[in-house]
Amino acid sequence: MRFGWIVLLLLSFPVLEAIGIFWVARAIGNWVWLWLLLAAVAGVLLIRLERAAWGPRLLFSVQAGAHPLAALFASGRILLAGGLLVFPGFISDIIALVLLLIPGTWAARKAGPPQPANDDVLEGEFKREPDDLLR
Repeated sequence: MRFGWIVLLLLSFPVLEAIGIFWVARAIGNWVWLWLLLAAVAGVLLIRLERAAWGPRLLFSVQAGAHPLAALFASGRILLAGGLLVFPGFISDIIALVLLLIPGTWAARKAGPPQPANDDVLEGEFKREPDDLLR
């Protein structure tokens, strides 16, 4: 019985999106087309950037000792949000913005390169003196 509700929800989603588009178009006019175009372009750019960034993010999280599933879930949320932005409608745009604003979605991007495990290393310069060459 639960499967029937899921199918009904999935089949009614495009109808709800169309009703939402007509409702917002009545309120703000032709600016709806600009919103839908900009949302679709933003979704495509988000997907393209994330497809290039998920591998290095996963590698850096493994090198930093973090669990790699956190990086994969963050990439999955960003890809899903990009797909929802490409889908025309305001309900999907709101869901995409909620997915992008979930804490932890962008935290993996802010992580820098891993720190060395040996904290006893001193950084400096080496210069050979001329009298060291004669010995």
